[in-house]
Amino acid sequence: LDASERYYKVHGEPLFSSHMIDLSEEPIEENIEICVSYLERMAKMDMLLEMELGITGGEEDGVDNEDANPEDLYTKPEEVYQVYEALSAVPNGRFSIAAAFGNVHGVYAPGNVKLTPQILHNTQAYIKEQEKLDDEKPVYFVFHGGSGSSTEDIRYAIKAGTIKMNIDTDTQWAFWDGIRAYESCLLYTSPS
Repeated sequence: LDASERYYKVHGEPLFSSHMIDLSEEPIEENIEICVSYLERMAKMDMLLEMELGITGGEEDGVDNEDANPEDLYTKPEEVYQVYEALSAVPNGRFSIAAAFGNVHGVYAPGNVKLTPQILHNTQAYIKEQEKLDDEKPVYFVFHGGSGSSTEDIRYAIKAGTIKMNIDTDTQWAFWDGIRAYESCLLYTSPS
């Protein structure tokens, strides 16, 4: 953020359009407090904050949540509403929330993950009711741990207001598989 603020002073635009912060392992109050302080700075530069709430299962970048309490893999509408209230109070603040609905980082066998994107729909309805809003989708969601997800679950999450999806494992596999196929052609093609 320091670098972005310096860049903004010189160029009048942000260095990055958004930043993601994952404090999901911290108490929710601390997560929200830090995210509010960051969003206050970011809003002045028209940057979007992506905050993570709840635990994404599996393992990524050395963080292993494979043994996480299954209940922690599902964010409650009341928790998202806490975040929504706090971040919406930031003038000109733009944010998205990576809520947990059974998402898992990394590779997993089909059937080992119980995605429940209905949680996102329920959360939208809950916030709409609490705030007496006309907007059917007051929250922008992010789908973390989307690799290997079914087309049906992806579409249902999008209908619930998901604007971004992370597919790191699928992307790594596609890249690696392309290199593997290319190398295989080189190894087994004899010169004519």
